[in-house]
Amino acid sequence: MRITIVGAGIGGLATATSLHAAGFEDVTVFEAAPCPRLLGFGLNILPNAVRELAELGLLDDLRQQAIQTRELVMCNPRGRLVWREDRGLSAGHRWPQLSISRSHLITVLAAEVRRRLGDGAMVTGARLVGLDDERGGPRGVFAYEGGSRRTVETDVLVGADGIHSAVRAAFYPDEGPPRTNGVTMYRGTAWGSGFLTGRSMVVLGDDRRRLVLYPIDRDGTTDRCLVNWVAASPDFTDDGPPPEDVAGVRRFLLREFGGWSPPDTDLARLFEDTERIHRYPMADRDPVPRWTFGGVTLLGDAAHPMYPAGSNGATQAVVDARVLAWHLASHSDPADALRAYEADRLPQMTELQRSNRSMGPEKVLTLAHQRAPRGFESIGDVFSEEELAEISRGYAETGKFDHKWVNSRPTLSVGRRRRQAMRRDIGSAE
Repeated sequence: MRITIVGAGIGGLATATSLHAAGFEDVTVFEAAPCPRLLGFGLNILPNAVRELAELGLLDDLRQQAIQTRELVMCNPRGRLVWREDRGLSAGHRWPQLSISRSHLITVLAAEVRRRLGDGAMVTGARLVGLDDERGGPRGVFAYEGGSRRTVETDVLVGADGIHSAVRAAFYPDEGPPRTNGVTMYRGTAWGSGFLTGRSMVVLGDDRRRLVLYPIDRDGTTDRCLVNWVAASPDFTDDGPPPEDVAGVRRFLLREFGGWSPPDTDLARLFEDTERIHRYPMADRDPVPRWTFGGVTLLGDAAHPMYPAGSNGATQAVVDARVLAWHLASHSDPADALRAYEADRLPQMTELQRSNRSMGPEKVLTLAHQRAPRGFESIGDVFSEEELAEISRGYAETGKFDHKWVNSRPTLSVGRRRRQAMRRDIGSAE
């Protein structure tokens, strides 16, 4: 089976690796950029996805430059505790939650794709400019930077090309640009001292703004941490500094967040020590009724772009990749496999997208501000512990990263012999 993947981000590379592990060898990844984007900003991979990466044999490499998250702590802007919960191994998962730089995750995945499939399996500088599925299988037209074009005929084409997906646009041409919510996000990394447990993820917020901090690496010699931070604030298009004015962005952030009190953190020093501050709008897209069209399907942000709440963007792309590979290995007809993958993933991801529009588990911060806009001495005066626990539990079940499910569900790993047996069973049933 010939499989073509559009996009060499986390979802695309995880898909290529998962497909090879499931027995597929004719897999090619096309990436529009001259090389995969190695942004050093942080992200969290929840245990349901870490399990998949571990079953692909990647966990040891990933842990070399990552922090195994111990807890999630949510506070109001004054630093008053709203909610705290254990995460990863500390919460009873058999696999950790990883706070990691995107560049390290991409580097490990890209190296694994090349190791498994060869250097020729990754084609960079090739942008998808045409797609049809009308001649017995998908045909993609790729334009190279020098102006040449290449038509690729394949059995399966996977659109893993992000929120601005060209594959998605081929089937939803009138969708337009991503949907923004009037919030701008600022993010960066800086070396500094650890806070709380040294493996804590901290989220502060009111009804309009958020501040997220967590370490993504540690210097074993000095015990200093590389802190990833994200600040979200309503748009100020008239008086906001341009992105290239880093000093102006720092001053703006201090006006917005300088009075906030994250635990054990000097915000002014953190912003000052950040060399590069990235700015972009908070955006998603409306859920769509279909991801699969014949031999073409969508995956990751191309399928279900969502607001960055609850650490589910990269996490769900990895899970998508594994589920897709499992179904392709389990069905003799690729179109049947893609429909089964969609039936597995689309309803859950639609619910998760909608949950993230209310900021997922972080909605407790909005509710805390609305109920106690002047602050509080004890969160027990604002919430019952049962209400807070139910919000957290409900979101974990929606994202399927609650420890009971992650620890007990069947594996998605498919060996060659198991793949053949599964196809025989399906053929007999049919």
